[in-house]
Amino acid sequence: MSAEKPKVVYVMGGHRIGSTVLGVTLGNCADFFFAGEVHCWFTRRGVPAHGGEQAEDLWRDVRESIDGAEELFGHETELYLDRSSALYRLGKWPTRRRLRPPYQRITQDLYRAIAKVSGANHVVDTSHYPLRARELQKLEGIDLFILFLVRDPQEVIASFDPRGDAPAESKSKVKANFHMWITHILSLLVFMRQPRERRLFLRHEQFVSDPENVIRQILDRLDSPAELPDFTSLRTGYPLQGNRFLRSSDVIALSRATRKRERSSRFTALVQSPWVPVFRCLRPRVKTRSAAGAPAAQGQAVASDAS
Repeated sequence: MSAEKPKVVYVMGGHRIGSTVLGVTLGNCADFFFAGEVHCWFTRRGVPAHGGEQAEDLWRDVRESIDGAEELFGHETELYLDRSSALYRLGKWPTRRRLRPPYQRITQDLYRAIAKVSGANHVVDTSHYPLRARELQKLEGIDLFILFLVRDPQEVIASFDPRGDAPAESKSKVKANFHMWITHILSLLVFMRQPRERRLFLRHEQFVSDPENVIRQILDRLDSPAELPDFTSLRTGYPLQGNRFLRSSDVIALSRATRKRERSSRFTALVQSPWVPVFRCLRPRVKTRSAAGAPAAQGQAVASDAS
């Protein structure tokens, strides 16, 4: 049975950090529902991007449980309140002030509706935007827990290469590094504002190389008695939106297969180097098991069809 005040597990950080795979994994734990990128709910008018008839039924029930949401349907709330780029849109700050009260009310009702319809007390939101996390910190009707997730910047920046498999989402190396800096600054500020007992810092590489250890520590921080899921057979569930692999796979396996990076960028290494000591100091953080208790090699999350 879902609680009146659901626990919202918010995965915060930049793009391409592996938040969807982490969300899917948590969603396979008892009393957890992986809702995906909930920031898209207003933009998509409450309609899921994939998942078939069952997903449509679930999200329709969520939508019908919320009053007055239609006034915010569209792209404005995401563009002017959630995204980091909202800070650059100085001319839209009056719009932000106008949207904020109904946005906060409806967003709070949205998490409650998701928890009620799914029957879970923990709602996992992988929207990742730090400004959205800042807005959620103001909501008294939810119990917010923030997971600050980071990934090797070389991997993240390389994923925006125009020569990759998603040219429409590409960015230049300079722009991608600048965006990562802004995201890290905002995420750091939000993370430090969050009560210590309701936040946790972790690295993507830790998760994929030793998922049992990482998920166990997250569950312990949440005071959840849930058992660890089967990492070789993770159901993707019915998220609103997320990584593209969700469109083609109902069940995925988490692989620890290592991949050798073809080449590193000296520019990225230099620009991102100041964050190395900063991240080392963040607490609380996921602890790495000793060499005797965990694999030494770093891996990558591979969403493979496990059906």
